[in-house]
Amino acid sequence: MSALLDELLARETRVWEALVKGDAAADAAALSADFLGVYPDGFAGKGDHAGQLADGPTVARFHLTDVQVKPLGADHALLAYRARYLRVGRAEEEEMYVSSIWRRSGEGWVNIFSQDTPATGMAVP
Repeated sequence: MSALLDELLARETRVWEALVKGDAAADAAALSADFLGVYPDGFAGKGDHAGQLADGPTVARFHLTDVQVKPLGADHALLAYRARYLRVGRAEEEEMYVSSIWRRSGEGWVNIFSQDTPATGMAVP
């Protein structure tokens, strides 16, 4: 894996770990102030993303595969992958494709955009 892919995957994994731990502060720290999420149920900003953790963890476990990185200039990159995860309180895993755009800033990389696409029509064994 490239250094860029390793670095962005580590940051993306921290976001997922925040969802498992219910850590809204860690989730918010990874997102830019102008973060935009595009999800099957609509748009979300940074406050919406971190706010989903107000009642605790939302994900019980996750596994990220098929990870790809595409540089988008000197200070931006796209990280795309497949996520298999189990929501808290659910019995069956779900699967989706995620595209996240990250921007290099003074503190490292921050997530400025994410889009989740459900993996419809795919069996999850």
